[in-house]
Amino acid sequence: MAIIITDECINCGACEPECPNNAIYEGGDEWRFSDGTSIKGTFTSKSGLTANANEPQEPISDDVYYIVADKCTECVGFHDEPQCAAVCPVDCCVDDDNWRESEEELVIKKDTLHLV
Repeated sequence: MAIIITDECINCGACEPECPNNAIYEGGDEWRFSDGTSIKGTFTSKSGLTANANEPQEPISDDVYYIVADKCTECVGFHDEPQCAAVCPVDCCVDDDNWRESEEELVIKKDTLHLV
C-alpha cells in the first residue's frame, strides 16, 4: 500500500527530504514522474496514468504536503519502515487503505522507479 498524509499535517516539511522516491510534495506544487527517479520518456504508472516523465502533473493537494501513490514504495528496498511516518511529528503519514500493494509489488515498483 502507499502512505497518505492526512489533513492533520502541519506543513513542517520534515517528511519531504526523507523520501527516497521523491514522492512527497508541498501542497500546491506540481509533481513529475522523473523527480528523483530514473524514469524517462513516456511512462504508464500502476494506476494507469500515462504521461511524459518530465511533464508536470496537477497537485494532489493544495493545502498540505501530499504523497504521489504511484511513486510511493513505503521505502521498501531502502529502509525498514516508511521514513515519512518515522519523522512526522504529528503522525499524519499513515497507510492508505485505498491503495494496497504487496511487498513484492513494492519491490517491482522501486526497481521500475530506479533502473540500474
